[in-house]
Amino acid sequence: MSSHKSDTRSRILEAACRLLEQSSGKAVRMSDIAKAAGVSRQAVYLHFESRDDLMIATRKYVDEVKGLEERLEVLQSATTGTKLLEAIVDVWGNYIADIHAIDKAMMNTLETDEAKAAVWNDCMRGLNDTCREAINALKGEKHLAPGWSRKEAVEICLTTLSIHNWEQLTLEYGWSTPQYVSRMKTLLKRALIVDDG
Repeated sequence: MSSHKSDTRSRILEAACRLLEQSSGKAVRMSDIAKAAGVSRQAVYLHFESRDDLMIATRKYVDEVKGLEERLEVLQSATTGTKLLEAIVDVWGNYIADIHAIDKAMMNTLETDEAKAAVWNDCMRGLNDTCREAINALKGEKHLAPGWSRKEAVEICLTTLSIHNWEQLTLEYGWSTPQYVSRMKTLLKRALIVDDG
């Protein structure tokens, strides 16, 4: 019975992911998710109390399926501030495309949904903390460009890597993911890093 519940839950999460990706972040009805998962609408509500609960679980499920933990391991092996900054852009820039539809659906309701806002803020806190770690390393290595406070450097890093900027460059202007990653690395390194030789 427990295995059946787990299978049903996974089917619902997979269906939610698929439909959100197809809808490019627009709202998806619970009845559509139920139909795509091959279950009744009531079955969806047996596993998730509300649409919000399902969206939050779907975001966490995507992180698991897309291997976020494994992707983040590369950050641990960065030996300098520069390498860590490059790794952040690599991980985040390549991951945005995988999570964009779900994050877009969540971002559309952040102001009215505390639970989604909490999940989103947790994700952004992780990016913020990692950017801060890179900037602190650059400062300690004396490679942070003159004129930047640590706070400003973290803020420009986060703003440069924002989903809104990614959307404009990739969706509106047609940049490929490799082009985006390469250009963001160049931009941040030129703005924030001075190499003393």
